[in-house]
Amino acid sequence: MTTRVLFIGEGSSDNGLVRHVESIAARKGVDASITVPDFGLLPLPTGHCVRDKLQAARKLHGTYDLVVVQRDADRGPVQDRRDEIAQAVSAEWPGLHHVAVVPVRMLEAWLLLDEACLRQVAENPRGRVSLDLPRGAAVERVADPKQLLKDSLARASEYKGRRLSQFQKRFSQHRLRMLELLDPAGPVACLPSWQNFIKDLDEAFEVVRR
Repeated sequence: MTTRVLFIGEGSSDNGLVRHVESIAARKGVDASITVPDFGLLPLPTGHCVRDKLQAARKLHGTYDLVVVQRDADRGPVQDRRDEIAQAVSAEWPGLHHVAVVPVRMLEAWLLLDEACLRQVAENPRGRVSLDLPRGAAVERVADPKQLLKDSLARASEYKGRRLSQFQKRFSQHRLRMLELLDPAGPVACLPSWQNFIKDLDEAFEVVRR
């Protein structure tokens, strides 16, 4: 039996999480079919909030067993985002199981922990320039992880001038690639927000396949 999963992120570069959802499903012996709507292309009046995206997805008449929703905590409490997602699913798609994926502050915090991956995506894997990246839980106290990731990729690339400018324009692609390559058993595994993502998805697959 195939478990039908709907994935909703904040933007298209969050879709790198889908690989990790697939990996967890495979580890549990779950045959998962994952749908990732491109809300930017849908001819529907959608906003940025979870409820709008759920409404748009439901109008496409897809049938799902589980929805995985990624939403950054930004500067608020993680539980507020988890509650927001639960309430949106309950209101827009009653009865649908859900998993809330809530990185502290921003998803970029997860990516800052993997220096080897960052250097690889920066197209300079053997670079030695110091990046001075945060370690462990300190990454979740960085005020603007997204900007720090942008700056760190640029520094790691060691590009200059026009080449650096062209490289920086591809930040969304770099972010997506880093998320796809992120080692789930690497440094990110020390963060409770990542641990909760894995645990919640494990439990959800157990429930929906019964």
